[in-house]
Amino acid sequence: MPKLTYIDSGGTPRIVDAEDGSTVMEAAIKNSIPGIEAECGGACACATCHVYIDEAWQEKVGGPSPMEEDMLDFGFDVKPNSRLSCQIKVTGELDGLVVHTPERQA
Repeated sequence: MPKLTYIDSGGTPRIVDAEDGSTVMEAAIKNSIPGIEAECGGACACATCHVYIDEAWQEKVGGPSPMEEDMLDFGFDVKPNSRLSCQIKVTGELDGLVVHTPERQA
């Protein structure tokens, strides 16, 4: 089971186990990670699961789809490494993934 690390805006890390095939957002919700609201439930219809991909993981995670880019326009403090966590599928390749949550969601 891949391990994911969520680091909040204050610098506190939280490490969770994530199921293969789930999303980074689903793992956050299942483990009560603060800073991930996921108001649309993972439908890519809001930006309340916005995260920053740690620099070391950007290439492996990849960039957003055009639809995701449209939703990121509604995010708070969007940066080049911004993604919607509902759009990142968990696989064994993402074991150790580090994401940062913004100060607040949109």
